[in-house]
Amino acid sequence: MIVIAHLSDIHIDSSPRSAERTRSVMAYLESLDIDLDAVVVTGDIADHGLESEYLHVRELLQTRHPLLVCPGNHDVRDAFRRVLLGEPVTRTGAPVNQVLRGAGFVLALGDSSVPGKDEGFLEEETLAWLESVLDETPEEVPVLVGFHHPPTALHIPFVDGIRQFGEHRLAELAARRPGIVAFLCGHAHTAAATTFAGLPLLVAPGVISTSKLPWESYGPGVHVYRDEMAPSLAFHVLDEGGRITTHYRSVPV
Repeated sequence: MIVIAHLSDIHIDSSPRSAERTRSVMAYLESLDIDLDAVVVTGDIADHGLESEYLHVRELLQTRHPLLVCPGNHDVRDAFRRVLLGEPVTRTGAPVNQVLRGAGFVLALGDSSVPGKDEGFLEEETLAWLESVLDETPEEVPVLVGFHHPPTALHIPFVDGIRQFGEHRLAELAARRPGIVAFLCGHAHTAAATTFAGLPLLVAPGVISTSKLPWESYGPGVHVYRDEMAPSLAFHVLDEGGRITTHYRSVPV
């Protein structure tokens, strides 16, 4: 049994609030009696993409579990790569794509961020990278593919307007590559589960806040719950038969 913790949208800035909520989630993960197969954070790591924010993130996300992160629309690719990942920037603005090859699974995180924009899009370079990851993976090994932006509507108007576009290209890739078992994303600041390209699309809730659904009352310009709801995360369980089950947990601050 493979267990992956999935959190998203920590939005670390200079205020203590974002750090406190993230620290609570990470302390909860460190308190678990098992060693997780992975902890994945699907974007909006820093709120403004500042080097100082990524330095703080490096301290907050320290964990004994294998960790993989990808950028979101609030992140800045070069600072993300240089400061958070500790990698050299050999090509300005290049997408940040990463893979974790675990025991019995592969986790591929693609960069759906579009510099200077809130909506998402997988560049051809990222799709080619994903193809190469699948080429190098035996057919019997399940692959989970993650990114920040959901590639389909979640029926939250504000989120749907800045989702991942050009998604038909990803759907076509998935149709010809049966090794993919699920898609993981964030961005929506709500726990959600749906399908995309005939596969599960599992959305992690936001650590920093929770989106209001269309039938929940909005204040003027207020689209999220801030302190009314605790930070939350998802656990994805992949069993020996390749079936994925997701549990959601809230963590008190």
